[in-house]
Amino acid sequence: MINPSINGWIDKFFTENQSNFKAYFDYESFYQDLRNSGFIYGHPVSIILKKPIDLSGLSLDEITKIAFLNTLYATFCLKTNDTDTSVFLKSINSFYKSVQNENYTFLTKLLPTASKSSQLESIINDRIQTNQNIITKSFSHIVINAMLFVDVLGYANFINNPDFSDKYLKDFESSCMKVVSIAFKTKVNKSKYDELLVKLFENSLRYTKFQNIEELTLEEINFKRFESIIEKLYLLDVVEMAMWSDQKLEAKELDLLHVLVDKLNLKKVYLETSLLAIEHFITTYKDEISYFNFSNPVKHFYDQTNKTVTKLITRNKKRLIKEISESKELMVLLAKSTTKELDKDEKKKVKKQLLDICKTIPSLTIFLLPGGGILLPILVKYIPQLLPSAFNENLEED
Repeated sequence: MINPSINGWIDKFFTENQSNFKAYFDYESFYQDLRNSGFIYGHPVSIILKKPIDLSGLSLDEITKIAFLNTLYATFCLKTNDTDTSVFLKSINSFYKSVQNENYTFLTKLLPTASKSSQLESIINDRIQTNQNIITKSFSHIVINAMLFVDVLGYANFINNPDFSDKYLKDFESSCMKVVSIAFKTKVNKSKYDELLVKLFENSLRYTKFQNIEELTLEEINFKRFESIIEKLYLLDVVEMAMWSDQKLEAKELDLLHVLVDKLNLKKVYLETSLLAIEHFITTYKDEISYFNFSNPVKHFYDQTNKTVTKLITRNKKRLIKEISESKELMVLLAKSTTKELDKDEKKKVKKQLLDICKTIPSLTIFLLPGGGILLPILVKYIPQLLPSAFNENLEED
């Protein structure tokens, strides 16, 4: 399985999927697949390949990294008619060097002898919307990359274009936010979800700053500069995302969409297709999408950390079993904790011994970070599921 949290995942992804990449001959079908996969909405649920790959056990951030890489590569293939991954890696690194020169220079200084794929891994890791602090991240309702597709559009514009500059990205992102701002103002009944969506778009910006322009109208935006079908369809989808929170369109909102379609010189059928697509996707995956789950912060924290800890335990299962099994006292205490409450001294012993074990397993050093101690009860909760036979033997001896 591809693990985007470990170095070398890009090379592994290309090696394992040499004959699994889909070939596209037009941008419209490419965009439709991206929309169906959830990538356009910032919440990918699948990777666009001929045969699906196993994503079980991966976090949303990790799935997004794979989807982002695959989308950039598909864009390169579609634009150049070339499938050479080494040429792609050179091209995409040149793109990011041209639009984020300072950050790129820092990364290349950090990894002066790194391969092109290693440099791209660092860039993608920096580009995907993540917080390194697990505690902060778990309390965040918004961990979605709503405007990641702007990079894809920028890269498509960059390929074979000697006059490309980051001005394209700034202009396009600015136009997106202007239209979104107008869409928010159009909503009649604003809800708590609208506040989350505003934050969603703000947190997704990379090349401009959010400007809530009070008096702006669609007539003042130059839509003629957007010539490609995927630029137009994406602008339409972004506006619908901004309007979707109450799961219905008011008359004013629908009127705005019709005006936007006219301004973009799109056929009406594109609006119908777009509306059906976003309704189907969000209805299907509503429970998984952060900004539609405005839960109690404490409950949200517990749910998210449960997922994170479960993933870490699963990936380090064999090593964890070995380390725990070597400590008879810890085995006895953990077995006891499944049937009765441990006293204060016993809890201290469990905590100390588990932390000692975490020191020996790099992926579990997260429990040693500030605030990591509050995750230990979650770790203890899952250990009995890992060691049923060992626990039974231990209980029998007692």
